[in-house]
Amino acid sequence: MADRWHLWHNLGEAAEKCVYRHRGCLRPMPTQPEELQEEPEPTALSPWPTGHRFAERTRAKHATIHALLAAGHSKRSVARQLGITLNTILRFSRATTPEEMFTGQWQNRATTLDAYKPYLDQRWQEGCTNAWKLWEEIKEQGYPRGYAGVRDYVSRNLRSKPQPVGPRPPSARAVTRWLLTHPDALPEGDQLQLKAVLANCPELTTLSEHVRSFGHLVAHLQGHQLPTWIEAAVSTTDLPSLRHFAQHLDRDLDAVIAGLTLPWNSGVVEGHVNRIKMLKRQMFGRAGFELLRKRVLLA
Repeated sequence: MADRWHLWHNLGEAAEKCVYRHRGCLRPMPTQPEELQEEPEPTALSPWPTGHRFAERTRAKHATIHALLAAGHSKRSVARQLGITLNTILRFSRATTPEEMFTGQWQNRATTLDAYKPYLDQRWQEGCTNAWKLWEEIKEQGYPRGYAGVRDYVSRNLRSKPQPVGPRPPSARAVTRWLLTHPDALPEGDQLQLKAVLANCPELTTLSEHVRSFGHLVAHLQGHQLPTWIEAAVSTTDLPSLRHFAQHLDRDLDAVIAGLTLPWNSGVVEGHVNRIKMLKRQMFGRAGFELLRKRVLLA
């Protein structure tokens, strides 16, 4: 006989994965496309902003070379003093501003991260400012490199961007809690936010219907309707986590139907298991069979 608490708990984990998969629906973004189009313009005019190591070295070198040339030193003399080749001195002397030197392999070099930068910009505007979280998300999409590239891009390009003004979108865990709570027990504010989320995402609306129907089976012990529910959940192509949950129920169908039909459950057994685990933790690693037997029997 399956335990009803664990069935509901496993459904909650599957629902949270589905909500996280459709996290883009949690906040409407009507004005963000204009902001994203206006911000890249300064970057194109100044590809190496203040604070970039290559830019600062180039500006300092340009100022030193032009200062020595203005003082009357020859180009060969400047090359000997600075330990730089003559060709480098000639290139710097012909550049009236250090920005003219920001060309070549260091500028606009294609990287593996380029294909994922629009997604990173969008997630930054949505309120996700954790570089590690952003790296995990694009890694799931196929990004083959490590965390350092995402960290550098966030610190150099995204940290200076203003955060979007307005309330933060609800988290995937909060939306999952709203879905798992009975509508009559949900506060009015949470009901309004849940309606707004479901209005923006048909997939989450479908998820809500499946969660409500499964909750009805659990609350009213209608296990005979479980095969119909599993068939409907397996057919959802946009909710893979829910489909996997339903497929696992089908593997142990008799036990699950018994748990959703009979008035008994394994809650008493689970309670004893948790009590024994608590006793072991209280003994700080000294839990042998003899001591555990005494604690259990004497209690």
